[in-house]
Amino acid sequence: MKFQVLTIVHHSPHPLTGELLSAADRLEQVVTLGETAERLGFDAYAVGERHAGPFLSSAPTVLLAALAARTTRIRLLTGVTVVAILDPVRVAEDYATLDQLSRGRIELVVGKGAEAGHFDLFGLDEERQWDLQKEKYELLRRLWTEEGVDWEGEFRPALKNVTTVPRPYAGPPRVWHGSATSLNSPSSRRSTATRSSPPTRSSPARRTRGSSPTTARSSRSTGTTRPTRAWRPVPAACSSPTPPSRRSPATRACTRRRSGRASGRTWRGRPATTPFRTIEDAVADGPQLIGSPQQIIDKILGYHEHYGHDLQSVTVDAFGQSTAEQAETLQRFAEEIAPVVRREAPSTLWEE
Repeated sequence: MKFQVLTIVHHSPHPLTGELLSAADRLEQVVTLGETAERLGFDAYAVGERHAGPFLSSAPTVLLAALAARTTRIRLLTGVTVVAILDPVRVAEDYATLDQLSRGRIELVVGKGAEAGHFDLFGLDEERQWDLQKEKYELLRRLWTEEGVDWEGEFRPALKNVTTVPRPYAGPPRVWHGSATSLNSPSSRRSTATRSSPPTRSSPARRTRGSSPTTARSSRSTGTTRPTRAWRPVPAACSSPTPPSRRSPATRACTRRRSGRASGRTWRGRPATTPFRTIEDAVADGPQLIGSPQQIIDKILGYHEHYGHDLQSVTVDAFGQSTAEQAETLQRFAEEIAPVVRREAPSTLWEE
């Protein structure tokens, strides 16, 4: 098993104290956390992309550039790149530049995003989201694998003999298909199958309701394709290896947003619902990693048995933990949990 720290740069008042960090301090916290993750031996650090709500992740390329400058080994991923709302030429240029700066450490997880409103923000028709994603991804793929590209599509002006610069560091970065909840939807399956990209899933419902492991294909710099196990990271809403009381403030802060009848987030004007009806239910069967080290080990290995995933994501900065608390949580995870899971569920991801 490989391990990744994922942030979508949540920025809202602390649920208990009401304190709100300045934007500058919150962004510095994200970069510091990336340095900490590398020092502790995590394999990857991912930055999401959000254009609405209480988040500061509207410019993931800028954050990843700062991380590339302050790290040397850890892989830098997106989580996700909302390619459907972006210009593929700009994506090709920006992420190839990042790939050069990081000397080949950039990988993309592409998806259409889970926030209501970002299609309107960019003047796009949300009803065409799958068409937008398909066309724009295909153009991005060609821009990274070909030179002198001639292209004509529906959603942007045609291209004639275009070669984007810079070129990626050592061939096209690996690209994954990301989905929060819809890997089993017909559109998502068709999208993944036609892209030759492994699917990812950001947060399953109950373990008994998840989809079965699949085989996907991944394009690499050689231009060839090969079978690979599907990568389905299961980020935690709050990773806390310390065994807290179920009724402690920290636990309530981590679980209250994922339990009950609605999380408060809306999609197309409707509340987003969850299958969990109590805090205990969410802690037991949801994506939160809360409990003793052994409980968390058992939960991750349970997900691995069901999903066969190679990369486990954890998030520690979504609910107002201080920089020191985030570092302590990651350290305990790295020392008490990761070694056991790596041994019990070995993976060759990133070792080819």
